[in-house]
Amino acid sequence: MTAYIIWNASPELFTIPEIAGFGPFIVRWYGLLFAAAFLIGQQIMIHIFKKEGKPLEDIDTLTLFMVISTVLGARLGHFLFYEPEVFFTRPLEIILPPYAGLASHGAIIGILTALWLYSRSRRATGQSFLWVTDRIAILVALAGAFIRFGNLMNHEIVGRPTDLPWGFVFMLNTEYRQIPRHPAQLYESITCLVLFFILLWFWNRHKDQTPPGSMLGIFLIWVFTLRFLYEFLKENQVAFEENLALNMGQVLSIPAVLLGVYFLWRSRQATAHQPGLSR
Repeated sequence: MTAYIIWNASPELFTIPEIAGFGPFIVRWYGLLFAAAFLIGQQIMIHIFKKEGKPLEDIDTLTLFMVISTVLGARLGHFLFYEPEVFFTRPLEIILPPYAGLASHGAIIGILTALWLYSRSRRATGQSFLWVTDRIAILVALAGAFIRFGNLMNHEIVGRPTDLPWGFVFMLNTEYRQIPRHPAQLYESITCLVLFFILLWFWNRHKDQTPPGSMLGIFLIWVFTLRFLYEFLKENQVAFEENLALNMGQVLSIPAVLLGVYFLWRSRQATAHQPGLSR
């Protein structure tokens, strides 16, 4: 008999009852994990700033840049890449709750843009664009692990059917047949968590001897190479992808990987030309 895992976890953690005419409010695992990624990430960044002698008063500003750019980039990216017709037919859906639909590729574009803007006014403190993005890559890897686990709790972004013993039957997903499937969300969550520990170890070991752009390059190559491969195990997100040789997630991952290769090559060039490089 084929073994598999019945996944019937509730997406809802608990409900806050109505108070003074407001509510009730449902607290979902996804939202809690999304918020936890920022809260824990902020604490890690405080540790990094202390270790490297950067002004702690910049942390709140950096966190604000990250929150806005992540949500805005992910939201706009979803509709730009997967449902562009919504911009013309239902534009209010983009900015109004419940905010269903977030694209990781859009989030990365938003984050890189925001960090470029943030770093422009902080070069005097040594917070160059590559200094900031290298360290933010550590936090984004952790956030990726949290968010993909949130997708698992939501029974969304499910994998294709499998007869492997760790296949999940997503009982609350009514879009696809309830048969054993690859837990693709869990694959991505675990590999993002592994990357988080690798980047944190890399920073902790090298700190200011790290060539600019190296951790960002590793992040982009790791995350989006695996994303490209994992897409072969996932159900497509939207109907138009059924007619494509590569789905949208794979198409968008290719330039992200190439950008990572560029940053890694650039960091190695800097090392070759500046032995004992320090930032």
